[in-house]
Amino acid sequence: MKIAGFDIGGANTDLAVVEFDSEGKIINIRSDYRYLPMWNKKHELGSALIDLLGSELDEIIAVGVSMTAELADSYQNKTEGVMDIASIVKKSFDIPVGFVGLNGVKNYKEVKDNPLDLAAANWIATAPLAAYMSSDCVLIDTGSTTTDIIPIKNGKECARGRSDLERLVTGELVYTGTLRTNVATIVDKVPLKNEWVRVASELFAVSADVQLVLGNIAPADYTSETPDGAGRSREDCLLRLSRVVCGDLDLLSQDDVLEIAQHIYRIQVEKVAEALKEVSNRENLDLVVATGLGMNIIGSKAAEILGLEVKTMDEILSRDECVVAPAVGTSLLMEKFMRKKGNKHDNNEI
Repeated sequence: MKIAGFDIGGANTDLAVVEFDSEGKIINIRSDYRYLPMWNKKHELGSALIDLLGSELDEIIAVGVSMTAELADSYQNKTEGVMDIASIVKKSFDIPVGFVGLNGVKNYKEVKDNPLDLAAANWIATAPLAAYMSSDCVLIDTGSTTTDIIPIKNGKECARGRSDLERLVTGELVYTGTLRTNVATIVDKVPLKNEWVRVASELFAVSADVQLVLGNIAPADYTSETPDGAGRSREDCLLRLSRVVCGDLDLLSQDDVLEIAQHIYRIQVEKVAEALKEVSNRENLDLVVATGLGMNIIGSKAAEILGLEVKTMDEILSRDECVVAPAVGTSLLMEKFMRKKGNKHDNNEI
């Protein structure tokens, strides 16, 4: 049987179709994603979900959903966002649908009773994958936009923050990611020609530009929009980074821009390391399990700065599956939910 897990984010909607045998063991996983900025294309969500499933649509017996897109500024508040997303998903499928919340998988009726339980709860789906690798660890999941830092003890997540706001306080959420982070939010100054130069507080370049010119990601990984609407070549990225100091590629050499990029990258990793240190020290945990698009270039590097032991989730998943780890975890949670409830429910009951 196949169960689809969707992780619906503000910028990307990720999919994992997991095929299980009769005992619930994994036979195969297919992953995919769609860049879908919910701040201006939320009306396309339903069709995007169907398109992502493609020819497997008729083989899917259930759909699990986790989300962070309720934070998109197209919604006045998180309750509105959760209910809109949940309603779109429910209308898109005639099979059982479940939603990952802070207290487990919920059916649609339960979502209506307490919608905020679903808000930004996708890390709940990823934590069991890390726990499978170690019962005592810190999960660090760096995606395109944010980094989750989740402590796990005795095989269970023990995060102190439950909402995004609380997790920003506790160090369990760092709003920096591999692709979409505005460079001007990472640094105030950058080194250039033996001087320190203040940066322009404009959206001239993003972290994807930094990662690409340093060779940390390939052009195919640069899936988000570019700040200037131009291309994703190395020269395009170099030009955007030159603008961070109000320059261009006539005023600055490639080496100048690379020096700027290396500094931005180092500071970004250090910011993640600072939060990781807070969580690991507080919980007395010295093993880190890293996943996500920034698994090797941000999460693992932050752990290494602190001298922590680090494992990467590609020990149990493929690299592509690591990128959509919350979607994989969502599918696994949905399978357990279906097994617990039995397979006789219709879409109105689930």
